[in-house]
Amino acid sequence: MKIRLEILYKPKQGTNQYELSTDFLPIQEALLLSEDIEKTGRATKINYIDETDTTWLKKHLQKYIKSLKEEPHNILVYFDGGYNEEKRMAGVGVAVYFEQNNKYYRLRKNQSLDQLTSNNEAEFAALWLAINELEGLGVHHLPITIKGDSLVVINQAKGEWPCYEEEHTRWLDRIDEKISALGLTVSYESINRAENKEADSLASQALSETNIDATSEVKKY
Repeated sequence: MKIRLEILYKPKQGTNQYELSTDFLPIQEALLLSEDIEKTGRATKINYIDETDTTWLKKHLQKYIKSLKEEPHNILVYFDGGYNEEKRMAGVGVAVYFEQNNKYYRLRKNQSLDQLTSNNEAEFAALWLAINELEGLGVHHLPITIKGDSLVVINQAKGEWPCYEEEHTRWLDRIDEKISALGLTVSYESINRAENKEADSLASQALSETNIDATSEVKKY
């Protein structure tokens, strides 16, 4: 989550007050900036507004930051799916990076599925798996970044490409409904296959029926 400040400011000289506004900033940075402004003694009011246009009290933001340390945050997700036409089987894989209690973790998960019909559908299933893993971690009401190498899934999820296929629409509806229920703000990023090799490897391992479900501590990502 990011915060912008709306400030009612009275200069040292003169009687007029001016409304000032900042860009969206990380919460800690926004609070530090507001404290600096308050020290001038010339800010008559400061509003703290998040990306959903919700206004926060300063004490609630401070409490929120404290609670974040104990919950997963700074979420980065990679997903990939593959489909074997001969076996009529799909493999999906996700890698979720997150911070918790001042440590960094990576969750790796894959699955093999036998009820899908195409590579694109496998990609949607991988994204669905990723969102469900976030729910399992207790992630809610946070900004998250999701990266994948499927232009179809990324651009249709972003609403930049039209979706005519019924099976794609069904996946998108399920995904959007879950994201909304969790209160997530999602940024989708398209990456090339080389950048997505971890999720790709997990999907390939699922196709060879090698199942992985592991969470481990990692260095800062």
